[in-house]
This record gives sequence, C-alpha cells and structure tokens, in this order.
Amino acid sequence: MLTEHELAAVERANTSGLAPVVFVHGLWLLPSSWDRWAALFEEAGYAALAPGWPDDPETVAEASAHPEVFAGKGVAEVADHFAEAIGRLARRPAVIGHSFGGLITQILAGRGLSAVSVAIDPAPFQGVLPLPISSLRSARPVLGNPANYHRAVPLTYDQFRYAFANAVSEAEARELYDTFAVPAPGEPLFQAAVANVNPWSQTKVDTTGQERGPLLLISGEKDHTVPWALTNAAYQKQARNEAAVTEILELPGRGHSLTIDSGWREVAETALRFVQRFH
Repeated sequence: MLTEHELAAVERANTSGLAPVVFVHGLWLLPSSWDRWAALFEEAGYAALAPGWPDDPETVAEASAHPEVFAGKGVAEVADHFAEAIGRLARRPAVIGHSFGGLITQILAGRGLSAVSVAIDPAPFQGVLPLPISSLRSARPVLGNPANYHRAVPLTYDQFRYAFANAVSEAEARELYDTFAVPAPGEPLFQAAVANVNPWSQTKVDTTGQERGPLLLISGEKDHTVPWALTNAAYQKQARNEAAVTEILELPGRGHSLTIDSGWREVAETALRFVQRFH
C-alpha cells in the first residue's frame, strides 16, 4: 500500500503535467537521501518522486528509534511497491536508482515501466557472475550471520566507512554516517548472494524486453560494494538488448556514497543529461 505522502506525490506529478522522474534508494538509506537530486531535477522541469521502501520511516531519527520496521523486506516486495506508484502516474517516468535501488530500477525497466533508466552502482541481478572480494567484505555485516535474513541490520561507522565512504575524507565520512545511515533489511543481500543457484530468484531482470527503454549504468571507480566488475557484467548482459540504448560510465575517484557525498551534483547532472536525451 502506498502511503498518503506517496499518493500525494503521484497526484502532484500528474497535476503538474511535467515528465515524472522516480528515485529509488538502496540499503542503509532513506528516500530523503534523494532530496538534493529531486530539487535539481525539478529545476530542470521534471516532477520528482522518491517513494520509500515499504514501511520506511520519515527520518533517520525515527529509523534509529524503530529499526525493526525495516526487517522482512525482499526485492520483489520493494519492486512491486515502486511498480504500484509508477502505475498511478499519467506518464511513464524516468527511473533512477542507487545500489539495490539500481537493481530495482532494472527490474522495473525490464517490466516496461520506465521511459528511461539510470542504475548507479547497481546491486547484481541473477546471471551477474563476478564475486569481488571487496563486495563480499562489504556484505559481511549481513551475510556473516544467517539469522540476519529476517532482521534489520545497522552498519557500524567502520563498516559504513568501508562499504560507502571509502573515497571521501574521514570528516565527511562521519558526517555522511550521522546524516544518512539507517538500518536495512538483510533479506535482499541474501537473495542476491544465492541468485545464481536459485532459479526462482527475486533478483531476476528481463534484459531482453522490447519496452525496456534506454539505460545508463554508472560505476564509481573506487566503489567497494559494487565495483566496476559487477556493473560492467550487468552492462554486458543489458547491452545485448538491440531494441534500446545501453550505456555505461565510470566516474573516477568515486565510492559507493557518490549519490549523497559532496560530489553528488556531478553524478546527478550526469544522470540528468542522459534522461534529457530521451524524456
């Protein structure tokens, strides 16, 4: 079920008559992590929406007070939630996602729900085979304990520093952790970890659909969580779709925090330029 806030955002987008853009956050973040992006896209003439994952709190403070609300959210449930929001829009939107939001973005594109898509440091889908050591280390706080499948799992600062904020200063990393980091459901990471041995995996993406639309994949050069090997492997599969444009770009010196750190505008403007070409 969409929240009143999400329904109001859909209504505002429809009433505006502007082309909509939907932002999809990943693990350990909230929809508010897109606030600056939304403002930039609105200034460029789009109607911006950033729905939450089911049961997302409004603020980081609320998330810290009630971490249990994040537990038990799988990839399919999240994708269906965003599909419901998109289904209420009068026009097919651009969809932009980061990390597991980048995976959700590709799932939605494969369903023909987006006019154009940008997947930033996207979590791997079924069939993406590389297993970089840095990715395994980034996921260890969750995957190291099987009981975390049904739990909400926070990151310590040191874990956040390695997985997200390795490419910024210590001071900025601390600020990002305090400002943005929230617990996350363990289930999506377990689903991704076993995707290639589970024929019914929820991380499956239709890369061949005629209605997929243009897709840009962005990789941060220094990303530990989703390094180039994973993003490029996704690109190689997506690029086989002859019906739609597929592009990939690596941003030098950037880590997994590239959508929220002090260099966010470079990434946002890169995504905006791609969206403007097609939407």
